[in-house]
Order: sequence, then C-alpha cells, then structure tokens
Amino acid sequence: MNLPLNIDFSGKVVVVTGAGGLICGAMAKAFAVSGAKVAALDLNEEAVKKLADELKAEGYVCKGYKVNVLDAEELEKVHEAVLRDLGKCDILVNGAGGNNPRATTDNEYQHEAKEGGKSFFDLDAAGVDFVFKLNFQGTLIPTQIFAKDMVEGKKGCILNISSMNAYTPLTKIPAYSAAKAGISNFTQWLATHFAGTGIRCNAIAPGFLVSAQNKSLLFNEDGTPTARSAKILRGTPMDRFVDADELLGATLFLCDERSASAITGVVLPIDCGFAAYSGV
Repeated sequence: MNLPLNIDFSGKVVVVTGAGGLICGAMAKAFAVSGAKVAALDLNEEAVKKLADELKAEGYVCKGYKVNVLDAEELEKVHEAVLRDLGKCDILVNGAGGNNPRATTDNEYQHEAKEGGKSFFDLDAAGVDFVFKLNFQGTLIPTQIFAKDMVEGKKGCILNISSMNAYTPLTKIPAYSAAKAGISNFTQWLATHFAGTGIRCNAIAPGFLVSAQNKSLLFNEDGTPTARSAKILRGTPMDRFVDADELLGATLFLCDERSASAITGVVLPIDCGFAAYSGV
C-alpha cells in the first residue's frame, strides 16, 4: 500500500468502526501499514475477518470483530476483547453509518412527485429514525465505550466521518443530510468536552465517492452516468469523484498526535472543491 504520509503509529491501538466498507476498510489498512495494531469492527463479520486475514498475511496486526454499533452491550464485549487482544484504544475512527431507502424520496422536488412514488409525505418515520440512530448514536455509543481508555491514558484521538451533506443538504436524502450535520456539530462538542483530557476530536467530510452503496445512484446499468451523477460533477470544480485513498492523508495527519497536536474540532472537507463552488 503506497501511503501519502509516512507517519509511525507503532504501539498505537486503533479501533475502526465500519471497517467492512470501502472507506473505513482503506483507513484500517493504512493504520496497520503504518505500524498500528488495528481492531476492525463491522456488522459484516465476513468483511472484517477477510480484511484482518489479508493484513496478517502481509505481516501487519489486525483483528476483525463483528458488532452492532447501536448495541452498547455488544460493544462492551468487543471492547473487552480488544483490550485482551491488542490493548487500550488510542485512536477511534467512527466510520459506521449510512442511509436507508425508507428515508429517501423518489424525486428531488415535491412538484415533480408522481402518483405511486415516494414523496416527502411518504417518508417512513421508522426509516428516518434508523438513519439518525445509525449515524449519530452509531458514533456516540462507540465513543462512550472506547474513549474511556483515552481518558485514563490522558491522550488520544477521535476521528468522525461527516459528509458533504453536512454543509448543504442534498435532495432526496433529508434524514442522512441532517444526521451528518449532527455529526459535524457533535465533533465540535466532543472536542470542547474532552479538551482538558488530552483527547482531540476531528472529522473529515468526504466528497462523492463511487461505492457499492451509491453506485446505482451514480451510474446506469450500462455504466453510463445517471442524471444525478452528471449534476454532481457539474458542481465539482475538479470534475471528478473522490477516490477512497485520497482520504488517507488527512486521516493519518489528523490522528497523529505530533503533526496535529493543536488541531481539534475541525471538520475537513475532502471533496474536489464541491463545498467551495457556488454554481456560477
């Protein structure tokens, strides 16, 4: 793995939730390659076990754990396992999150809503609740459990995953946009709350990446860009999507206690210019 920064995380225990996905899987690998002992957490046990096996085969330290980040009891058990297997958590990456079709409208604008389609008035309350829980409580609960190690050690770093939606909400996905705005706000709250303990808390806000989760929104079955994909690129000055590996430099930098020792409460956009562009 060709890392953008050469930072030594030897001796550090890094816990990454959502490590079975594209973004956080790459982050977990980057930390392992940088010398850290990595605990890869995800509801998809097969994905994190595969990641751990691949990294161990290359000589790195990584263990995969199946866990639901909304289940505090499960997380406590995984925390105990991480303590036994790797040691106390030094760095926590809260990467678990996502959207749900039940909290998504079919049309961008109400006046375009069609009979039989799902408009704003048809959004499922339970689906909206799930999206809020997955993104916000899925960050809150792991932090409550793993940050205790950092408080005891009087140092540590928490990195949350926000989104472009946090700056300006995207059409169709009101719950996800609001939940990610909450993550940005919560990041600042945590940075303030833990300021006297030696713990720093920051976030990155990834731009548009192509993943299994959003591929159907960005590309048609024949591989051509969808109308929504074309709109995204028109609003992106660099005229391209972000690659998952392009998040790694900021991730490693913000989590390094030497390079970013005075940086806390920051939400860093990594978006090919999307947040900076007014459209004209």
